[in-house]
Amino acid sequence: MTASNIKIGTWGSPLALCRTNWVKTQLEKKNPGLSVEVVVIKARGNKIPDPPLSEVESKYLFIKEIEYALLQEDIDLAVHSMKDMPAEISKGLYIGAVPNRGITNDVLISKDKLPFSELKPGARIGTNGYARMGQLLFKRPDIKIVRLHGDIDTRLRTLETKNLDGIILAAAGILEMDMGTRITEYLDETFILPAVGQGALCIETRNNDYKVLPFVTKLDERNTRSVIMGERALSLRLGGGHQIPLGALGKIEENTFSITGIVADPDGKKIIKETMSGSKDLSETIGEKLGDILLCMGAKQILDNLK
Repeated sequence: MTASNIKIGTWGSPLALCRTNWVKTQLEKKNPGLSVEVVVIKARGNKIPDPPLSEVESKYLFIKEIEYALLQEDIDLAVHSMKDMPAEISKGLYIGAVPNRGITNDVLISKDKLPFSELKPGARIGTNGYARMGQLLFKRPDIKIVRLHGDIDTRLRTLETKNLDGIILAAAGILEMDMGTRITEYLDETFILPAVGQGALCIETRNNDYKVLPFVTKLDERNTRSVIMGERALSLRLGGGHQIPLGALGKIEENTFSITGIVADPDGKKIIKETMSGSKDLSETIGEKLGDILLCMGAKQILDNLK
């Protein structure tokens, strides 16, 4: 790397490349004279046609391989979806920037353009994420959940190939891929709390990389970082694993940070939900305290049962 040339590592999926190219454009715009090269990391998961892994395990593999390339200095920074990031950052690495967050909602894409409330009894719904499944089943115990895998195009095809009545996934990816016309219904936070970090990007760098950080920090949005760190602190307090059934959404309004968290039994039999608020400068402390409250309210039993 020279002072005017840096490399971004990413997955090769259309959505990952879309997000990475956005970061490349922003970096070059905010740092005149900087040249940014996109490097596609060929992770093992991409080489296995039908990997015997859950979706979150596959994503974890991808992230770890990109992080390895970052630590080996094959690349200078990496772009991830924040909701895929482990709650604890790997040693030697750092969240260099959290750009302004996009839409946090989940959306329903249904075969017959029916909203969720009008789906037939026993409707087959494709989705993933334990918290999302638990919240859906809590509202509609009659529906049948079918686990989804693959990129957005693959998931959309499952509407037909798996004879589904609808699929539920994050709005951000659909909109970024210019597929907004496929959306049947936006599901707000009172219906489903999103995954931790949903709608936000993570620009990861090496810790104390003072050549790269001055470029990257220009993309950091202070309030967005504060909110995301509060959500991640909650996740870490509850164990921080990819498989924990946690939904969370933080906000900052008039210098006050508020966060709502939900731990949902994946079969929909029980949900634990609470909200806390305080100074936006104490978002991580507030997130940790909310974690303690949820554990005392019964989240510990749900998490222990999953183990």
